[in-house]
Amino acid sequence: MHPLEWLLLTYKIPAEPARKRVSVWRKLKAMGAVYIQGGVCLLPKTDDHLRRLKVIENEIAEADGEALLLTTVGLDQKHEEKIIARFNADRDDEYKELIEKCIAFEDEVTEETRVKHFTYAELEENEEEYKKFKSWIEKIRKLDFYKAPRGQEATERLTRSEAVLDAYAHNVFAAQEENRPSDTPKDPR
Repeated sequence: MHPLEWLLLTYKIPAEPARKRVSVWRKLKAMGAVYIQGGVCLLPKTDDHLRRLKVIENEIAEADGEALLLTTVGLDQKHEEKIIARFNADRDDEYKELIEKCIAFEDEVTEETRVKHFTYAELEENEEEYKKFKSWIEKIRKLDFYKAPRGQEATERLTRSEAVLDAYAHNVFAAQEENRPSDTPKDPR
């Protein structure tokens, strides 16, 4: 087995204006980079990451900063495992936050069911919230380069949230007057 390769970016940006430093940091975090220390980060070596890091390297230069972009490998299996563990820890933190939001969502929908608050407006609001969760998990999965342990748990929790929402939707439709079966036949005239 050949060693895994990573792209290592080390950079310095002047302290002011801070927005330039923050902009670079946000872009790197959005790509899934892990920081080894301040101004030093890693990403798996891919053509897409290389292209995007070169754009960021130019942005750093335009901000009067300095950047160095290198390809690197761990010296041994333990170094690789340590780096992969850092990537997985970041993704697990994101999955954990999503799981917590899904649990809160399920609790809220369960409470709406308990008090029989079955309205189309509430259903629409809950559906929008669920769509955000689906979008969120897809963003995390794109950055889950090494299959973080909590990924499966997050997928299962999202499936459970969908089931809770489906049950709530069924109750909403059943509670609406226009969806109830009529006891008296309609006058054909």
